[in-house]
Amino acid sequence: MQDTQITLTGRIGGEVTLREITDGRAVVTFRMACTPTRYRDGERVKGTTTWHTVKAWNRLGRHVAASLASGDPVVVHGRLVADVWEREGKQQTSFEVVASAVGHDLTFGTTVLTRPVPATDPATEAETVPGSTSVTTPVGADAGEVEQPARAA
Repeated sequence: MQDTQITLTGRIGGEVTLREITDGRAVVTFRMACTPTRYRDGERVKGTTTWHTVKAWNRLGRHVAASLASGDPVVVHGRLVADVWEREGKQQTSFEVVASAVGHDLTFGTTVLTRPVPATDPATEAETVPGSTSVTTPVGADAGEVEQPARAA
């Protein structure tokens, strides 16, 4: 398949919206702002901000909805898809990224991965993995300022 793959770095610029669709499928949608910066003559110069719509489906979408919020720095990789329609007799086109990978941009801070527990029944969905803990690290905090999470053996 000849897809156009794209990788974007930027910040989430609005709400991360999760919609449940039929048959247990889910899709999350968010907008992200990408502003290139360069050093010129010893100064940081910002370029023109571009905005992109990102969609992530099913498990990835649910993880994105549970992990990301407006303003978070992110890296998104996925397929660039054109949506073409007609409005008032004129053809309209918009582009969106259908994500295959989404994560925090660790240039700006640290994060801790929490693996979901496989659910066998609804009563076990809220349980955590025995012996595991998680620590939330503020964006921009140095690793020495925050207690490190305990690792299960």
